[in-house]
Amino acid sequence: MVSREQKGAVLHEKLQILRSVTHSHAGDNMSIIADASSYIKDLKQKIAKLNQEIASAQHANVCQPLVSVEVLENGFLINVLMDKCSPGLLGSILEAFDEIGLSVLEARATCAGSFRLQAVGEEEAGDLIDAHAVEQAVIQAIKNCASK
Repeated sequence: MVSREQKGAVLHEKLQILRSVTHSHAGDNMSIIADASSYIKDLKQKIAKLNQEIASAQHANVCQPLVSVEVLENGFLINVLMDKCSPGLLGSILEAFDEIGLSVLEARATCAGSFRLQAVGEEEAGDLIDAHAVEQAVIQAIKNCASK
């Protein structure tokens, strides 16, 4: 039989894992759960927004890129979605990031049927970049790659 202390220890361990996954700084159990609930709500909103972007791209039925740039605490979350994948597109976008002084910290890209890129980037020391400049740099990189 599992003792009450062991159950408590298991619960505490799971709450600490939940706390770390949701980046919560809460100390008590109820606050950790409340932070996790808020984190899940934020993720659901992001998913809904991305699904809307995908749906609008499919309805447009053109090869217009969907580019969204979200401001994070220390940088940007960049999402790019296109109906087709062109050779050199990823390289062109990464070069554009470099040109505007954006360091890519993490990136995921796929070119299976359509092109999708999700990247997290931060400004290099001393550079001040706004979300609109990042978006315009990505759009220009896509246009440059398409015209080659």
